[in-house]
Amino acid sequence: MWRLCTQLALLLRRGRLDADAQQHLEQHGWHIFRYSDDADQIVPLTKILPIPADVSISPRRSAEQETLAEHFARLPDQRFQLVAPYTPAADQPAAIQCLVDRLPSKRFQVLKGATGTGKTFVIANVIAQYGRPTLVLAPNKTLAAQLYRELRGFFPSNAVEFFVSYYDFYLPEAYNSATDTYIEKSASINKDIDRYRHAATRALFERPDVIIVSSVSCIYGLGMPSTYLRAATSLKLGDVCSLDEIVLQLEAMLYERRADPRDPGTFRIRDTAVEVSLPSWDERELLLRIDVQDHQIVELRYVDRETGADVEHSSHVTLYPARHFVTPEEERERALQAIAAELQSRCKRLRERGQHHAAERLERRTTQDLELLREHGYCSGIENYAMHLSGRAPDVPPECLLDYFPPEWLLIIDESHVMVPQIRGMYHGDRARKENLVRYGFRLPSALENRPLRESEFWTKVHRCVFVSATPGPFELCLADGALAELLIRPTHVLDPRIQVHPTRGQIEHLTASLRQRVQRGEKALITTLTKRMAEELCHYLREQRFRVSYLHSELNALERVEVLSALGTESCDVIVGVNLLREGLDLPQVSLVAILDADKEGFLRSETALIQTMGRAARHVAGTVTLYADTLTDSMQRAISETERRRAIQAAYNAKYGMEPRSILAKHEPYLKREKTSSKMGLGGRLPAGLGALDDEQLRTHMHEAAAQLDFELAAVIRDLLEKRELSRLEARLQAQHLTEDSTANASRHRRGESV
Repeated sequence: MWRLCTQLALLLRRGRLDADAQQHLEQHGWHIFRYSDDADQIVPLTKILPIPADVSISPRRSAEQETLAEHFARLPDQRFQLVAPYTPAADQPAAIQCLVDRLPSKRFQVLKGATGTGKTFVIANVIAQYGRPTLVLAPNKTLAAQLYRELRGFFPSNAVEFFVSYYDFYLPEAYNSATDTYIEKSASINKDIDRYRHAATRALFERPDVIIVSSVSCIYGLGMPSTYLRAATSLKLGDVCSLDEIVLQLEAMLYERRADPRDPGTFRIRDTAVEVSLPSWDERELLLRIDVQDHQIVELRYVDRETGADVEHSSHVTLYPARHFVTPEEERERALQAIAAELQSRCKRLRERGQHHAAERLERRTTQDLELLREHGYCSGIENYAMHLSGRAPDVPPECLLDYFPPEWLLIIDESHVMVPQIRGMYHGDRARKENLVRYGFRLPSALENRPLRESEFWTKVHRCVFVSATPGPFELCLADGALAELLIRPTHVLDPRIQVHPTRGQIEHLTASLRQRVQRGEKALITTLTKRMAEELCHYLREQRFRVSYLHSELNALERVEVLSALGTESCDVIVGVNLLREGLDLPQVSLVAILDADKEGFLRSETALIQTMGRAARHVAGTVTLYADTLTDSMQRAISETERRRAIQAAYNAKYGMEPRSILAKHEPYLKREKTSSKMGLGGRLPAGLGALDDEQLRTHMHEAAAQLDFELAAVIRDLLEKRELSRLEARLQAQHLTEDSTANASRHRRGESV
């Protein structure tokens, strides 16, 4: 495929594809792109580089990278120590050995594992045996937090860190030229998550046994690791330095002086000591106290933030900058001159095009930013000048978390069928938004260089990679080139569900009879439809037939979805009807029947991947059955059925060979939204605090931020939905009051006109 794309790109560059040929390709699913620059001018095809024939590792030749490599080589030798109450079983040992044996020679591998086969435990064993720093990618914050907790349990004595976006709320800067609407950037930063990010980069610089669980945030700019490392300050007992010198060093690393250093990256002076709140995460929330007497450091100790009691003494401490974006003083003036030169050139070009208003706007905004940078070293939107501040050339990939890893490291991509498209799409979405800002004079063209990595740039930074998914996509399989390890045998030895295809004629009667059998045995069922209207109508019909049924679709908020799923584990609900039940992590061991209506309607909800994922919801029950209601057998159905039958045959043969008896997982009766961390302030015992609805909006926002700080993103989403519902109710009340006022005004006006007549 890569070679075919390369040939097509070369043909386009040489002008050997005429209009008819291009139209033919587009009709068969190919996309022929026309590239344009910020002046809306077509770029000649000869300037477009062809697609690379393969994905190669980018060479590390710069002086900064050599400096980092030397630093990593000096780190102490520390091994991963896997702690687990069980050992690999079934086909897990073979999968582990297969992956580990291939790592020295294969850059890309795929771990294809059915639901409930222990993929995370297998990956933990691979990490421990490979012994390299590891980055684990998850498609969202909730899954990342779950993986973080699981891996911390497997590696309690190693550094398992967490790196996700630190925004609780983020509205990017944008401009809509059609309506002449400018949207200013608005964001709310979670300081605790920012401390997790600092802890992750600090761990990479201090030890080799590091596992970082991250979201797609890892491909966004983070500042140069060599500059960040050079800016760090090492302090030892007996070092000769004054209190003023330590304060100057802290200020150079962007620490702020406060009367009460509760926030990360702040400090205060007490007598002859400096107390520092470190930017990196510490569960004990300690302050570092540096005691100086007679121009000499006499004590380095960690103290309790509230009581001031000594907790730990140290002989050596390394202080890292309070922010990842650090610009040395000597580099700042050079960057300011480069920004001013670009501003002059850009304004001249805009005026030549007749865009005088855009030129004036750009000059005013950028001049203000330059003054703030010169006086304070910081301005709002400083990330838009990242190219100049870091000294990068145009079109050079920005430094990100991947650059903080040593030359040899391991990448694990969980749920790769979701994660890989995220990596692919981030750059294009960011670029489309910023091109308008540049074109209409809100930002300099160099702002386009403050961007996430392109897909090709990401893969060239990867040393070794394992894709993990129950349904890996063609891209992952193509890169792996046959390097595939499978997990088919579950610890419970339950087989994949039986599959039966039933015609649509009489499907409701057949479905009703199947549901009655399950309900009589105390089992549960899921039904998927194509539309919300179908789900609601079917739910209403089943209720008339005396079934305890609920429906699940996108219009339900987070709390309502949790309540529906939790009810399935109790006697209050036997059936859930939904449109898309493919949510990762949906653990419903009570389900023995999955019914898929309109299974022969090809599309996203009835693709091979979607069907396999949906069928997997019945894979935890001994009596698991999937019924496909269809009049024809589509290609997606055939592939999904063949894959399920293949797995089932292998599982049955294994059980027969070793005399294993399948057993269902015991039903869990605790709430689906389980809390592993609690807050004494919020009183979270398991689901929601008692009396949540009685709190005002400000109190709810406080609870929402606290939940996010504890990585309890689902609860934070529940509170957010409640706040949005309240705001909607207030808006409806205002509109209703406005309508009543308008009606009364109109009636009074008509009455006055009647009197005058």
